[in-house]
Amino acid sequence: MFNMNEQNIIGLLKSFTEKDFEKDVDLHIHSTYSDGHMTPEELVLDAEKKGLRYIAIADHNTVNAYIETDILNNKMVIPAIEFDCWYQGVLVHILGYGIDVNNEELQRYCAKDKRGTEADIVRLFNHRHPKDIIKAIKNAGGAAILAHPACYWCFSLDFFVKSLMKYGLDGVEAYYPYKRHRGIIKFHFAATVAKVAKKYGLIATGGTDSHYKIADKLHKKEDL
Repeated sequence: MFNMNEQNIIGLLKSFTEKDFEKDVDLHIHSTYSDGHMTPEELVLDAEKKGLRYIAIADHNTVNAYIETDILNNKMVIPAIEFDCWYQGVLVHILGYGIDVNNEELQRYCAKDKRGTEADIVRLFNHRHPKDIIKAIKNAGGAAILAHPACYWCFSLDFFVKSLMKYGLDGVEAYYPYKRHRGIIKFHFAATVAKVAKKYGLIATGGTDSHYKIADKLHKKEDL
């Protein structure tokens, strides 16, 4: 069973390289507990079949995939969540890794029903702020990561990320295949994200944002 404190999860995330995210680490997957199409158990089996070392099921605004199944007994699984937040007029997603899924403070910000995990119109009308979400993630022993940063409308991604750091942001999702609508709604170069991470010493994570099976090919370099 996964058992880490904040310092250890940060150490683990820092140990991953871009090549790991290309080969056998996928830290952004969705299950049927939000808007994915496979159960947590099916995703774990698929990941094992494809030889992945680590995965994280980061459902929208819920950790029920971990509470209602026994997938945390698998050493390859890192507990995670993806929260919808509003910041400077932009809908942003904050990933939490290595969290205690039973933490009461974290649970207060989770969706109260299934619609809050999958219905876009419900998720848009949330009142979460990154300051509160990052605090809850860290108090639950986790690391807070900004998901798919190239998709956020802001004049300066550098300034946008730096302003979130004052709330305790630990890193950014730097290695991410910008496909589907993420490939269209994209305002910055993917390479810029990695540069910002390096500039501020932030953790650089990666994931496919898969809503179906585990991707046969994980991250590969791409830009606008």
